[in-house]
Amino acid sequence: MRGVSKRRSAVPYAGQAVVAAVMLFAVWMAATYLLEGLRLTLRRPEAVTDRLVYALVANLVVGVLGSVLVLWIFTKAGTVDLRRAGFNGWRYSLVAVLAGAVLGFVLYLAQGGRLLEPMVLVNVYAQVLVVSMAEVLVCWCVLGSLVEASLLHLDRWLAVLVATVVSSVFFGLYHFAHSPPFNTWELALLLTLIGFVTSIFFFVSRSVYGTVVFHNFLAINGVISALEASGSLDVFRQPVVPLLVMAAAAVLVLVGCHLLLVARTQPGHP
Repeated sequence: MRGVSKRRSAVPYAGQAVVAAVMLFAVWMAATYLLEGLRLTLRRPEAVTDRLVYALVANLVVGVLGSVLVLWIFTKAGTVDLRRAGFNGWRYSLVAVLAGAVLGFVLYLAQGGRLLEPMVLVNVYAQVLVVSMAEVLVCWCVLGSLVEASLLHLDRWLAVLVATVVSSVFFGLYHFAHSPPFNTWELALLLTLIGFVTSIFFFVSRSVYGTVVFHNFLAINGVISALEASGSLDVFRQPVVPLLVMAAAAVLVLVGCHLLLVARTQPGHP
């Protein structure tokens, strides 16, 4: 009997999967810069049309649907397990959502979140939700899970550690595509640290839904501060219907994509 156990073989198409994940990230970042950073969209609450176009194109189409396409390709190829990429059963997802909501709200308060006006919180949460959904899908479900999958044959914990670092750093870098004050080195570093917190939640929970809910709470304090600084907060004291509709539509799109992924990756499906 040999003293050293045999290492697991490398997963198929691991290199191609990581390249595809980085390419998706690059396209998503470019779309964000063109539709948000260049136009200062998030600093202009009155620019409802611009915000909707940014949310639809950069986040729903590139971020969400692009991520689902990449995951579908490499799940079918046997590179990554869909459950490790965050798409688990519905009961499990519900528990993860509740955990993410409780922990996220506690961290919102711990960050100094002093504004508790329900309408403002709902509007800001809805505005950020579509962005958070794309962030979690691109940085963690795709980039994180594919980097992890490419290293699992070496060591499980090393794979998770590297995936955590990569996801968090790319999340911080992504914000250079945004409008001020998010596109500075100081905030990029801070957001990278926040990304590590999200990484812990994602790699422990393995739930895209719970991670989106949790991660979104980490973002709203910064957005509220930016709105206060620009004197634009009053707009959010009334229901901003387009934002609420877009957030609800984004959730339905994600659920639909989940159902499609599960159906399309079942054994025996062409």
